[in-house]
Amino acid sequence: MRTVATHCPYCALQCGTRLTRERRGVSVRPTDFPVNRGGLCQKGWTAPALLDVADRLQHPLVRRNGELVPVDWDTALRVVADGLQRIRGEHGPDAVGVFGGGGLTNEKAYLLGKFARLALGTSQIDYNGRFCMSSAAAAGNAAFGVDRGLPFPVTDLGGADVVLLAGANPAETMPPLMQHLRSARLVVIDPRRTATAERAALHLQPAPGTDLALALGLLHIAVVDGWVDDDYVDTRTTGFAAARQRAMTWWPERVERVTGVPVTAQRQAVRMLAEAGSAYVLTGRGAEQHSNGADTVAGFIDLALALGLPGRPGRGYGCLTGQGNGQGGREHGQKADQLPGYRMIDAPDAREHVAGVWGVAPETLPGPGRSAYELLDALGTANGPRALLVFGSNPVVSAPNAAHVAQRLSALDLLVVADFVPSETAQSADVVLPVTQWAEEEGTMTNLEGRVLRRRRLQVPPGHARSDLEVLHGLAVRLGEPGHRYPTRPREVFEELRRASAGGKADYSGISYERLDAGQALHWPCPDTEHPGTPRLFLDSFAHPDGLARFAAVEHRDPAETPQRTFPLTATTGRVLAQYQSGAQTRRVDELNEAAPEPFVEIHPDTADRAGLTDGELARVTSARGSAVARVRVVGTMRTDTVFLPFHFPGTGRANLLTGDALDPRSRMPEFKVSAVRIEPAREVVPG
Repeated sequence: MRTVATHCPYCALQCGTRLTRERRGVSVRPTDFPVNRGGLCQKGWTAPALLDVADRLQHPLVRRNGELVPVDWDTALRVVADGLQRIRGEHGPDAVGVFGGGGLTNEKAYLLGKFARLALGTSQIDYNGRFCMSSAAAAGNAAFGVDRGLPFPVTDLGGADVVLLAGANPAETMPPLMQHLRSARLVVIDPRRTATAERAALHLQPAPGTDLALALGLLHIAVVDGWVDDDYVDTRTTGFAAARQRAMTWWPERVERVTGVPVTAQRQAVRMLAEAGSAYVLTGRGAEQHSNGADTVAGFIDLALALGLPGRPGRGYGCLTGQGNGQGGREHGQKADQLPGYRMIDAPDAREHVAGVWGVAPETLPGPGRSAYELLDALGTANGPRALLVFGSNPVVSAPNAAHVAQRLSALDLLVVADFVPSETAQSADVVLPVTQWAEEEGTMTNLEGRVLRRRRLQVPPGHARSDLEVLHGLAVRLGEPGHRYPTRPREVFEELRRASAGGKADYSGISYERLDAGQALHWPCPDTEHPGTPRLFLDSFAHPDGLARFAAVEHRDPAETPQRTFPLTATTGRVLAQYQSGAQTRRVDELNEAAPEPFVEIHPDTADRAGLTDGELARVTSARGSAVARVRVVGTMRTDTVFLPFHFPGTGRANLLTGDALDPRSRMPEFKVSAVRIEPAREVVPG
């Protein structure tokens, strides 16, 4: 018997767990970790089943005569290295791209970024976190000078009187969080009557794509009805006059016409927040995954600032990060425009510092590359990458405009996927590299509070699976890099990460395995080993040079697509309780698959009648890009102009066959939440 204390492999709560290996297999128990306090969701309880899935990858695979066949590691790495060298020699270093994941440990994310920029010399690296929190990151950096999902501990929410949730459904996406919201009256902004909205004191149900108009309207009410905290605005912020002027054009009746949210509900929401002794504004993917997502989040930050919430005990603004290491994954270099420590790659001092740690000249580091969708869109084109290495992501299912992305992947000269299950992306690869998963590796993760956590190894991986660090080391050596530059021990990588992050916004230099293993709760920034960490940001000042938070003068604009005669409805996408992200993991767990076995589409009864649909039959949902087939669920609380599809399913059930390529101009976030569609009966017997 062996037992380790670790954390759940799924969402950014990173719930504390204790894994025990016995003869019968691995069992899991929740720990009294602050974010989950002895609770787990259905996914957390069933996580050990991932360790023994029937199709677990155990041997490297190379495509020969159209089939993936097992080979030894030396052969697989040689095929990859030879292919990369040939492509770089013929087309230059940017002909090779790297696509990472928000579930990779800090150590993996750090070494992946270093490998891309040194061993490959490419600027073409980004990750699936671009699809998750990039809009909130852009808005948070602009407003506060730093981006951390929650600038306060999750446990602070337990004392809240009122919490506004804009586009977040934690009752399904991170259920253990709900115990911290039990005493709060919830204001939920969501086009759907979600499980979270069911628990709300007030549910605002705007049309998809109108969240910013609603945020501007709420700020208008705060100004006109006298709820603005003038002392706070005068002493702790700048830019209010311009933001107020924009909001003045969004009077409540206009907002109701655009969003569908009644004036009385708008006023009630502002009054609830303003009169509360302790109040928080939290955003999620529903507010962020738009072509104006960064401005939308800025609109809700403006509301929070006007009410005097951020940087005060018992009050605040935060973003509910999605993926397990969505926070740490973007801090250490796998994002196209960033270097470790949340340094910007085009800043001369940042380049000099990181290059010094890496032992190279600053001018040898490439500049910013393409964002995630732009990278995928460029694959196989004249000026785009001819090879792509994918670590911890499944873009065939998770990327927008999914059929187009699959075509771009098929146009590559070389597609390499490192994963522990044969995801839909791995199934189309030229080389598949089997890697370890969460209970088979050491490392660190950073949860949504900016708290750095230890992931601990319970057991050895099956077959010939290797860690991602070993894969990167093996490839780097075969590409001519010195082996010592790519350590394979997580502790060594983390020690280098500490030095590379020192002095950056996300400063980990005072965090060590020893301190974490001793049980210290360490939130970044933590600039030295005597520093206690920073669980609460902004209490004294914000991270801009003048210490002031910035209002943003934002303006609502329509989504890239609006309903019209051919496509009269709006489709929006999201998650369900029993599945996670692209479903590559959870669809392999029997209990979860039984709970949510197939794609479905929620539709209002009147809309279903007009389309000739009944509950339980199959429907075809079609946009300008393609069609998805899903089982009809008639839901009386849906808006009559909106349908909903979860995005966890493959094949013809992929919701992202519908979504488009419109991107936020600041964050480069795709517009997942709004697609113009039509719906009709399907003739297929089964979906996907």
